[in-house]
Amino acid sequence: MIGKTIQLVFSLFFFFIVITIISLRGMAMAQSTTSTTKVKVKVGVVLDMNNWVGEMGLKGINMALTDFYLSHAHYKTRLDLRVKDSKDNVVGAAAAALELLNNTEQVKAIIGPLTSMQANFLIHLGEEAHVPIISFSATSPSLSYLRSPYFFRATLNDSSQVQPITAIIQAFDWKEVVLIYTENEYGEGLIPFLTDTFQENKIRVLYKSTIRPVASDEEIVAELYKLMTMQTRVFIVHMTHSLSTRLFTKANDIGMMSEGYVWIITDGITNSLNFFDPSIITNSMQGVIGVKPHVPKSKELEDFTSRWKNKSHQEKTSSDLNVFGLWAYDATTALAMAVEKVGALNFSISNIAKNSTTDFESVGVSQNGIDLRQALSSAPRFRGLSGDFSFVDGQIQSSAFEIVNVIGNVPKRIGFWTPKQGIVRELKFDAVNNIDSPN
Repeated sequence: MIGKTIQLVFSLFFFFIVITIISLRGMAMAQSTTSTTKVKVKVGVVLDMNNWVGEMGLKGINMALTDFYLSHAHYKTRLDLRVKDSKDNVVGAAAAALELLNNTEQVKAIIGPLTSMQANFLIHLGEEAHVPIISFSATSPSLSYLRSPYFFRATLNDSSQVQPITAIIQAFDWKEVVLIYTENEYGEGLIPFLTDTFQENKIRVLYKSTIRPVASDEEIVAELYKLMTMQTRVFIVHMTHSLSTRLFTKANDIGMMSEGYVWIITDGITNSLNFFDPSIITNSMQGVIGVKPHVPKSKELEDFTSRWKNKSHQEKTSSDLNVFGLWAYDATTALAMAVEKVGALNFSISNIAKNSTTDFESVGVSQNGIDLRQALSSAPRFRGLSGDFSFVDGQIQSSAFEIVNVIGNVPKRIGFWTPKQGIVRELKFDAVNNIDSPN
């Protein structure tokens, strides 16, 4: 009897041990699965897919995600891109954004759009849905007046180039200028800042010449002939690169690119010179002066540029790269950091969306929006491909500008401008900033 009792106790004890081991293994496997599971966070991308900036930007975004998660494999979140074509117009961008924000997609952030005109509407949508809108190419100062806490400009505000342009004019002691710009939100946004700064520095704006984005060659020539009658020969051009190529071609045809004329281009055109038809630069833009943001050299940038060229060769796509591609890369890195900071658990909670039959009313309110906005706003400055990168009041900050002169078939750097040093031939830094890498 005692023997049977002891045998029963041992049997129960053995059974208990087996159950415990199985339970512990199950918990361990569950923990392991949980720790390796990555939470996908939907992020919209609204770009013009037939535009060279859009193609370059998307390539930069994809390369940023590959690089970021390769070096941060332990992160629990992953950006899940939902790419939409804005079809190079405001309506297309709006339709793409509505599709991304509706009940089906419910993206947590949108990278894009390309133009300031497209961004104007998307910013309002983002604020309504509590979804950050991050544009690496919408530069118009007028967007800042919207004061939306959900708009992040991962490119320089056009107004940041006013001081370097003014410094160039003062260096040559020119007293009068003519402004030539596109008749749209992008072109008109910079003009009040230029006018006010010129007035403060006793530089007279003799005339403001507006050219329609779809102006015919005849319209452009007629406007140029009007400018030929002006007292001044100093012209500042602020427009899209496609329109500027036509402007300079016609200016050359009627003799306005000859000695005695001065042409200064804003950074939107200067950044695009590498994408111009070489014959236009060689034949129609000699002597043009331009400004553009200075991108400091780094080993990371050199390595990225090499990989960019190799990838472009393999995919048989354009290998051209400028600062907009770098800003797309850095903006994506900043967003990935912010999403991880908010945390995987928070993104597993769905939006509270409205049930409606209309596109506008089907846009829900992101429950992660406030946290993600704050994470982007408070993210520490890091060393990106474009230089020091962080959002201050929703914008990245300018430092140095390059001054270039078109000589031969390429623009040549002839100097720099900084807020502290003004125009200098070479940059001199008082100290090296201690900037952290993304972590």
